[in-house]
Parts: sequence; structure tokens; C-alpha cells
Amino acid sequence: MSMKPHEGSLSSLADTPFGYTLSMIGGKWRLVIMYWLVECETMRFNELKRKIGRITDKTLSRQLKDLEADGLIVRTEYPQIPPKVEYRLSEKGKSLYPLMEAMCAWGLEHGAPGPDAPDEPSANLRV
Repeated sequence: MSMKPHEGSLSSLADTPFGYTLSMIGGKWRLVIMYWLVECETMRFNELKRKIGRITDKTLSRQLKDLEADGLIVRTEYPQIPPKVEYRLSEKGKSLYPLMEAMCAWGLEHGAPGPDAPDEPSANLRV
């Protein structure tokens, strides 16, 4: 890890690259939303809501706005009636894919069900 340059001079974890990364992916819903955008590439609000499950409209809306403000997703609005809005990962969001893959590998190594397991993996996800 590249924490060496910060040894002895840290006043806060937020002052480190690790802290910055946590601020981008931390929270209950961020990685869940990003996971579905990796899987489906482009999604509309209600599609995301259905895939995620137990999330309120207000929470999903706030999370999407925050992810967009942080540059992790791109919101595309189409000028039509009824309005159509789609979300996808930005290049910055896509750059987190290796981290998400590493998390999946860690989960498999430490007890998560593999792809041949009978249960739907998202059914066991505690969010």
C-alpha cells in the first residue's frame, strides 16, 4: 500500500489516498449502484430500483446525484415526452472496476457462494 509517505504526518484518514477512495465508494448504496451499472452498462431509474430492491426513491435519487457530482456516473437526459433519463459509469467510475473485481475475489476466497451455488448471490446480500 502507498501509505508510507503519510506515516507520522497524518492528522486524518481523509488526508490519504485510502481516505479519498473510501469517500468515493463508501456508504450503504454506492457500490451496489455501481455493481448494477457494471452488469447492465446503462440503466434507467426504475430499472436500478428494481435490481437493488429495498431502496427508497428519495435515497436512490440522492445517491445518483452524489455519484454524478463525484464524477463516477454519467446522467443522460433525453428531451422527449415522457422524459427519459439513463445512467452509466463514467471513465472515472469504470476505473474502480478492478477494485470491485478484487472485492469479488476476496468474497469468493473467504466464503461467499461461487457461481455454481444454487442461491441467487444478491439474495444473500445484506444491505
